[in-house]
Amino acid sequence: MRYPDIEIYLRQAPLEAIDAWLGETLDAAPLRGAGRGKWHTRGHHAGHEVPVLLVEKAADGFASLWLDSPHTPWLRDCDCARDAATRLGCEVRCSLGGWQPGDEPDRFWQVLPDGSEGAIDWPDSGQ
Repeated sequence: MRYPDIEIYLRQAPLEAIDAWLGETLDAAPLRGAGRGKWHTRGHHAGHEVPVLLVEKAADGFASLWLDSPHTPWLRDCDCARDAATRLGCEVRCSLGGWQPGDEPDRFWQVLPDGSEGAIDWPDSGQ
């Protein structure tokens, strides 16, 4: 099942590395400032535009990367998180799945650059 958008959380990924990854995967221009601690760009995938927003310091030392489109190379947040962790060499977190009322809000999926991954508790993450 393809998610309607993708959001992942990046720990200490340099902006230049994020730009290179988005450029390669989405043919996106470099991120541009969009206000205090916010960056944006637009990428493309399979003939569709993919708006991208990066928010620095979104939660507990992590930046939020939001791809506001169902037309990305990844079906789900965890697929994107795996790619980002490998390509950016940083810890990445994301939701466990499509959030539904009643789901535990502090449970997230963690992917480390070495490929290890699993569910974690992440209280007060801003979700």
